[in-house]
Amino acid sequence: ARRLLAARGMVEAVTYSFMPDGQAKLFGGVADTMRLLNPISSDLDVMRPSILPNLLAAAARNQARGYADLALFEIGPQFPGAKPEDQQLVAAGIRVGKTGPRHWAAQPRGVDTYDAKADAQAVLADLGLPADRAQIKTDAPSWYHPGRSGTLRLGPMMLAAFGEVHPAVLKALDVKGPAVAFEIYFDNLPAVKAKKSAAKPHLVLSTLQPVARDFAFVVDADVEAAKVINAAHAADKALITEVTLFDVYEGKGVGEGKKSLAINVVLQPVDKTLTDAEIEAVADKVIAGVIKATGGELRT
Repeated sequence: ARRLLAARGMVEAVTYSFMPDGQAKLFGGVADTMRLLNPISSDLDVMRPSILPNLLAAAARNQARGYADLALFEIGPQFPGAKPEDQQLVAAGIRVGKTGPRHWAAQPRGVDTYDAKADAQAVLADLGLPADRAQIKTDAPSWYHPGRSGTLRLGPMMLAAFGEVHPAVLKALDVKGPAVAFEIYFDNLPAVKAKKSAAKPHLVLSTLQPVARDFAFVVDADVEAAKVINAAHAADKALITEVTLFDVYEGKGVGEGKKSLAINVVLQPVDKTLTDAEIEAVADKVIAGVIKATGGELRT
């Protein structure tokens, strides 16, 4: 994970495992038993419930010295609870300001939620987990911006949290935004089968033209896009290589309490060109699978 995050332009930080009580309260606070009886400094008096406050404080110090744009990460323990089993091993990172240095060919943009999501997914993929299949939920901790944050889950286990840092937290820590963050919870990650060798699998490239089809479904407004994507992909795992959400619409024409989700489905034949009948058969399975999974209907 360290090599990957460094390769993504982030700088590793090493910070104390304790912090001021005021900062800890912004990140869930700590139990009285986690207060230090003999701290090395009067303002480092509690064990950290999260690594992020330390990284954000480092960002504030850098900004005060004229370094407005930066990306930091740290891998280490955090202590959200008083029991020994509450200690967590976490990879946490932040991006603050712009995405990159000034360059004649492109204008840098402010960091956003998708940057943090990409960092989290890249770490999970590097660890051998199916990051692209993880469910995205909107239950990120309170120090993230509601509506601009999320979690990555496999079943009930929360693998990671990501998103924009809450404006109130940035103000309290004197950080000038935009700022995004992610946290990877190593203790929640499922075991990954050891690789038989370090060699990458043989790359098979098809010489046949892929086929793309668009579908739009009207579903209840609270149905997550991941349900539609996963159901479409499961319709034919041998042929369907990619499912992408490209449009979300709520308003006139779809009904009260409803929304339209449009997806692009790519079929990649391997040994022969698909006939129209075969393509239609897969399309029918996609439609049936999504309707069954969501209770929605095909938008016509």
